[in-house]
Amino acid sequence: MQMNRRPRRNRLSGTVRGLTQETFVQLEQLIYPILLIDGEKKREAISAMPGIYRYSIDEALKEIAECVSLGIHTFVLFPGVDESLKDSTATYSYSDDNFYLKAIKAFKERFSEICIVTDVALDPYSSDGHDGLVEGDKILNNETLPILAKMALAQTAAGADIIGPSDMMDGRVGYLRQALDQQGYTDTAIMSYSVKYASSFYGPFRNALDSAPKKGDKKTYQMSFTNKREALVEAELDYVEGADYLMVKPAILYLDIIHCLKQAFDIPIVAYNVSGEYSMIKAAATAGYLNENQAITEMLYSIRRAGADIIITYFAKQFAQLKL
Repeated sequence: MQMNRRPRRNRLSGTVRGLTQETFVQLEQLIYPILLIDGEKKREAISAMPGIYRYSIDEALKEIAECVSLGIHTFVLFPGVDESLKDSTATYSYSDDNFYLKAIKAFKERFSEICIVTDVALDPYSSDGHDGLVEGDKILNNETLPILAKMALAQTAAGADIIGPSDMMDGRVGYLRQALDQQGYTDTAIMSYSVKYASSFYGPFRNALDSAPKKGDKKTYQMSFTNKREALVEAELDYVEGADYLMVKPAILYLDIIHCLKQAFDIPIVAYNVSGEYSMIKAAATAGYLNENQAITEMLYSIRRAGADIIITYFAKQFAQLKL
């Protein structure tokens, strides 16, 4: 049989496969989520997310130190707030007593070289559990923006490098950019949750931080998983309003969306490999259905191959250990 082209020639050995490898996952491209709670000496396991914990500030400092030693230097922080501190207007989100703001300061004082990404949304602090102000059955858009701005300014003053609005309110990127610039925070970047779908894969995270809506759902502001063209509309708006990064969330069921954004925009594309995706791999591995380390690696590479420049993933630390 005469064949001039035999693709298998480029797969004959590990060394040859390395020569032709197209996609790489570097630790510099990974962001590790840290879940925070108030108090001291607290390290609470999350049953739905084996290997992931809720940390008090002192314990989180130990976790960050270990991650830094492995080569992970960027962290996104999420707060688990006691119900007694929540109200309908999320006032604790920008309070001087907020442990989340104290955590940012503590982390930057101890590790000046790390990059901290924050979460800007009402739901961790809202007694309604929604990302915006609630009036009856309606989530108010414009009225939410000033609260988001107060939150973003407080986080930046505490030492945040990148602000992450995850609320999906229309116009919030432009509003936050203006608020930050007016206060002289022109170097603070915005990593916008531009294409955030109303997904069932957020369940383990919401349970871990008790941030689920008390009434209704988030479908009036998070995107329908049926839509693709709308993702480009959302991303374009955030791009024009001044976002420095555009995010797609979740990741592995939305690789086509990641690819679309990568083709359309000239700024970094971020993919959030969410809690449900993490738990799915962990559960299957525990049941013996697949090889965990191989599955983690394949999944992260698939997200990069689709076009993500950066991946937020609960597997960041485990993947770093695999690369040792």
